[in-house]
Amino acid sequence: MFEGSFEDRYHDPGEPFEVMNAAGKRVLQTTADSRGIYFHAEGASPEGDRPVVSVMSANHGETKRLWQSADHFFESPVFVLDAASSTLLLRRESPEQPPNYYRKSLAKEEFQQVTFFPSPYGNAPLPKKQVLKYKRADGVDLSANLYLPPGYKPEDGPLPALMEAYPTEYKTKSAAGQIRGSPYEFPILYWGSPIPFVTQGYAVLENATIPIIGEGQAEPNDTYVDQLVASAQAAIEEGVRLGVVDRHRVAVMGHSYGAFMTANLLAHSDLFKAGIARSGAYNRTLTPFGFQNEERTYWQAPEIYYKMSPFSFADKIKTPILLIHGEADNNTGTFPMQSERLFSAIKGQGGTVRFVLLPLESHGYAGRESVLHMFWEMNNWMTTYVKNPPSATAAAKP
Repeated sequence: MFEGSFEDRYHDPGEPFEVMNAAGKRVLQTTADSRGIYFHAEGASPEGDRPVVSVMSANHGETKRLWQSADHFFESPVFVLDAASSTLLLRRESPEQPPNYYRKSLAKEEFQQVTFFPSPYGNAPLPKKQVLKYKRADGVDLSANLYLPPGYKPEDGPLPALMEAYPTEYKTKSAAGQIRGSPYEFPILYWGSPIPFVTQGYAVLENATIPIIGEGQAEPNDTYVDQLVASAQAAIEEGVRLGVVDRHRVAVMGHSYGAFMTANLLAHSDLFKAGIARSGAYNRTLTPFGFQNEERTYWQAPEIYYKMSPFSFADKIKTPILLIHGEADNNTGTFPMQSERLFSAIKGQGGTVRFVLLPLESHGYAGRESVLHMFWEMNNWMTTYVKNPPSATAAAKP
């Protein structure tokens, strides 16, 4: 019915809506005459995501757009409630308004609020979100979500900062530079979010894009480290240019493949004052049949596995790093042994490292005790090594 690059978000037709039939099976949601199929897509564009609903002809694949998210809001289609009148159930939010559900009739131009959920944060002031767009040294377009403490004013000057990211592989620069997310989403916090650190006086660069590109016959990971460092440096430089980031007080944080990224950044650059790596894999020889989107085995590309493993450069990791891992992590490649071995290697080489093992937790953390402990550890690490870093003289003392 359609074809295209899976990397190209700007031209993605989306996915079909589904509905439960009388037999309890999920089937395609069609128009009343059964000649069209309802589709929903993220509506990605250089201005950010603006979700859309369309109908695709079952005969020739042509698409007609029926609806798109309103300006200054982030609206997501959830269900087609009535195919005959094209009535949708939408989830609507804005930076100030928490998500709620609405009934939207496209035929009658009716818009009715269905739920009235209050802000989960009560009257607490919310951080402001700004989508940053900037370029890497090689010209690749990058982006990040910037959050600043409520009440922050330009005259307050640069702040200590926390950068959170997760690398992604691409085959083209054009796809790598496409914008993700929306500036109009309500800030929803979850256990893995870096946003709570705005309450502690940090500027937060959330979801800073780290594209790893390999065009033509080249594989993305052939130049993984160079692209990793260049992307992180570009994010910091943009924050410094805006006057909100103190380049001498920046931490980097990541989970899973983002933790792998964090350890590599500390091993191959001096951009950061500290790192936080949760549930990562650090020795790629322990994942010899491939990892993430790397399809070559260890025996086909041993030099890539060596160069991409921060464990290989544990003697270079002198920036303080906090390792956190779930004791019962059953995710392929990120068994707790990965953190245990990196901790021992860094410690043995005289580096500054702390290892926290969370009882009973898997790859993601669920227990209230675990999550609160995690945030305590992270905040203590940030306060010690980023917000109030030891002087060079003090750090040199035995």
